[in-house]
Amino acid sequence: MLKPTLRIAVLECDEPVGKTKEKYGGYGNLFAELLNNGADLMVKKDGVKRPHLDISKYNVVNEEIFPSFDAVDAVLMTGSKYNAFDNDPWILKLVEYTKKVLAQDRVRLIGVCFGHQIIGRAMGSKVDRSDQGWEISCTPVTLTEKGKELFGVPKLAINQMHHDIVYTHPSSVEPLGHSDRCEVQGMYSPRRLISTQGHPEFGAEVITELLQRRHEQGVFDDAMFEEALTRANDHHDGVAVAAAFVRFLLED
Repeated sequence: MLKPTLRIAVLECDEPVGKTKEKYGGYGNLFAELLNNGADLMVKKDGVKRPHLDISKYNVVNEEIFPSFDAVDAVLMTGSKYNAFDNDPWILKLVEYTKKVLAQDRVRLIGVCFGHQIIGRAMGSKVDRSDQGWEISCTPVTLTEKGKELFGVPKLAINQMHHDIVYTHPSSVEPLGHSDRCEVQGMYSPRRLISTQGHPEFGAEVITELLQRRHEQGVFDDAMFEEALTRANDHHDGVAVAAAFVRFLLED
């Protein structure tokens, strides 16, 4: 039976910068826009009744407040400039909270980039710097059969902004895809979790602003920055990924 309302808590693990912050305030609002667009696409493609999304936001970096399980149906962890393998108190609390989500069987879990890595860490996989370097801008991801089924595309294009990776898939998840620089691009366990290393919420404006900021900071050299800019406006499948997130939340 279709749930009329999905209560989704977005755990904001960082905050936007520049124009993105001016427009959205926080990543929770960016994800709210993405998830609602995903719900619309799901309705269009699947011909089902649209669920109402009740989206709340929690600043877990500064406030370290987490939603109670009886108040939500799902938890979504955002990306972050921080390292998922570090042991800052708020990161350790986030890992422990993630373990608690995974230990129960009603509230579902979605992870994006840093959030994806936190799930990997909570499930015992190695999370660390990639020896392949940064993966940035719009990037092709080769999907598994399960990835193709969930995302509804033969090959995924998604914006990336990471230097850290989950090194191996936890034994209890289904792999969703891989890229040239990252073997673990997505994880899935029915009615339990779904995650992506890429950023479905980042469109061309957001990814361009991040590329420019990190180039100015000296993180990306001229050649790396200029090459990444050539892909920043490429088509990406962020809304298809969001539709997959909403379908996952509706799984019986």
